[in-house]
Amino acid sequence: MERYFKLSQHGSTVRTEVIAGITTFLTMAYIIFVNPDILSTTGMDRNAVFVATCLAAAIGSAVMGLWANWPIGMAPGMGLNAFFAFTVVGAMGFTWQQALGAVFISGVIFLILSATGIRRWLVAGIPLSMRSGVAAGIGMFLGIIALQSSGIVVDSPATLVTLGDLTNPGTLLTVAGFFIIVALDALRVTGAILIGILVVTVAAILLGVSQFGGILSMPPSIAPTLLQLDIWGALGFGIFQVILVMVLVEVFDATGTLIGVAKRARLLTEGPVHQNPGLSRALMADSTAITIGSMLGTSSTTAYVESASGVQAGGRTGLTALVVAVLFLLAMFFAPLAGSVPAYATAPALLYVATLMVRELSEIAWEDVTEAAPAVLTALVMPFTYSIANGLAFGFISYAVIKLLTGRASQVHAATWIVAALFVIKFAFFGGH
Repeated sequence: MERYFKLSQHGSTVRTEVIAGITTFLTMAYIIFVNPDILSTTGMDRNAVFVATCLAAAIGSAVMGLWANWPIGMAPGMGLNAFFAFTVVGAMGFTWQQALGAVFISGVIFLILSATGIRRWLVAGIPLSMRSGVAAGIGMFLGIIALQSSGIVVDSPATLVTLGDLTNPGTLLTVAGFFIIVALDALRVTGAILIGILVVTVAAILLGVSQFGGILSMPPSIAPTLLQLDIWGALGFGIFQVILVMVLVEVFDATGTLIGVAKRARLLTEGPVHQNPGLSRALMADSTAITIGSMLGTSSTTAYVESASGVQAGGRTGLTALVVAVLFLLAMFFAPLAGSVPAYATAPALLYVATLMVRELSEIAWEDVTEAAPAVLTALVMPFTYSIANGLAFGFISYAVIKLLTGRASQVHAATWIVAALFVIKFAFFGGH
């Protein structure tokens, strides 16, 4: 173990890595409750999605640890799971099998982009303000989903949206859960989101809002989602923008997380990031996990920024990620508990993740309106059209047009022009659907 993970070379020990792995797992374990809750709205079997989520996280984290030797946990990502459920299936009308096919295709494309180096070219070509706008927009999208599912915000014929019934027990539980999570995280309690979900679940059961299904059992069958992806159905023109959006978000989100956490762990050497062999392996591991996850039956798997908590606890090698993988495997035995978690318990987690993502707005170059306007437009369009795809489209097209009209076309990277052109073609031939 010492020789394989090079513990002494990284100034770490087995004990430190195990503690770091447990820390990372506790901060990201909320996904085993939230992901099934979101994806089951498409008609997917909730228990099968629960097992798929655990397995995708375990396999992804294990590949990251054993191949890249990086202390980064992986699991189905927040944002793209909501895009999968509420936009691709809910709004656009595709089946969840076709949506899984789109995830698989995006994973293969992602793998090719990572292997050829085009992924790094794409990342370098997308403006920082746009990346920040995308992250904040996804956060706002998660926020409106949380507010809607909890009953805090309801539809209104007069004003589109309005305040819901705050005397409803479930809605009050969501509000209480959000306060608990924020307070615990502010006090630096490890696993604040997970604790918040469990506290609200227990309260919901005691109040009769949710039914108690037990705690432990043998893992449910994954058969209802295993290898159910419809790749041929995902190859139609209508789903083109879905795959484009998945690839773009995966590129921004995963690459940013990997580089950010790796820098904190001092795993990146000085110089261009593409010259770091560890990063190349991590990018490939990340890409591989997406395709595996789609075959198991879950939305895109990605590197988790919560891994920074494990790095803070001393994690420096892949042993940390391997511990995360083992814990996700053990989590499969808690399926009855996951089935007892109501939407009122996962909504506070969604809302808190939303607040963390919206912080990205601070990274926008506000003094330059040609940078700020497209980024803000990106963030606003996502929640108000209930689509990450529309936000990306409006953002990239407006960025290119505004730069062109202000005589700054030379500042626009070729990658941005290409993405903007693809979205223009999409709107021209397929409209807004």
